[in-house]
Amino acid sequence: MSLLGADYRRDLEIRRHPLLVYVLVPFACLVLQAWLPRFLGRYVLVDLPLVITVYFALGRRSPIQGTLMGAILGILEDALTHNAIGINGIAKTVVGFLAASVGVRIDVENRAIRLLLNFLLSLLSSAIYIFVYRGVLGLQLEWQWFTELFIAVGNSVVALVLFPLLDRLQIRD
Repeated sequence: MSLLGADYRRDLEIRRHPLLVYVLVPFACLVLQAWLPRFLGRYVLVDLPLVITVYFALGRRSPIQGTLMGAILGILEDALTHNAIGINGIAKTVVGFLAASVGVRIDVENRAIRLLLNFLLSLLSSAIYIFVYRGVLGLQLEWQWFTELFIAVGNSVVALVLFPLLDRLQIRD
């Protein structure tokens, strides 16, 4: 009986958006992510595709959909940069899966929980990216943990602003 209650709770709290939102929001974040480094150089302290992956994975509460969203956004982001194809795809796939899995277990309507999850998942994404880049591919990468912390804070700040705006676009029953 408790399993039935968990499925009922999950079904009640799933956020649904129009199909146009699922297409235009990720497209816009990919375009912005590609253009921001041209204007700000190496001072871009936000990873918009990661923030969008976390938002939709937390809202839909489906590990499969979170995994697919992360994989698609990560690979498209790699295609727009000079990095090896698949590094961001791997990191965002893991983050999308974990965000959706956590979204099933706990209440993610609280802003503080969303902020903390976004911060932790941003750090995890950075750690996976660095591990794949250096450990698996054996390539040299200049990075500093302070920069990764600033990026995680930047992602969290952007999420504080972006999540309520995207919440307004959801379909209400």
